[in-house]
Amino acid sequence: MIREMTKEDIDVLVELEKELFPTSPWPREQFVYDLFENPFSKIFVYETKDGIIGYCDLWVMFDQAQIANIGVAKNAWGKGIATKLMNHCEVLAKTTEECGFMTLEVAVSNARAISFYEKCGFIIVSVRKHYYDNGEDAYLMAKALLSEENKRATYFGY
Repeated sequence: MIREMTKEDIDVLVELEKELFPTSPWPREQFVYDLFENPFSKIFVYETKDGIIGYCDLWVMFDQAQIANIGVAKNAWGKGIATKLMNHCEVLAKTTEECGFMTLEVAVSNARAISFYEKCGFIIVSVRKHYYDNGEDAYLMAKALLSEENKRATYFGY
């Protein structure tokens, strides 16, 4: 089940971050900030009877949605959890928030994630040089959320 994150979930998400991104996990303070202080952030968790196995941090800023962070426990890879989280965020961004597009950044070396995002309909729109703390570049990827019937000029602004 997908639900909104609560303060009780913070430690679990911090541990998942360490598992998934051992060289550059989001610190606890980032989750605390996004949960309690960031007015643009909406964090969702994917929970089973065994506990939380995935999460997604969606930032909604006016007509733009951004996937700030997404992760699924390695033992749950290949089960469609990331797709369900991504779809949940997309529906929210499109319907409730009326966003015209969604963006995200991904390390250029993360072929698995890039492939996943492309399957979700994202395209690479630019490169952000030295984006990560380790100096690695990131692709900026974007996806239009507008329906064909309601097409208006789509401008990614990058």
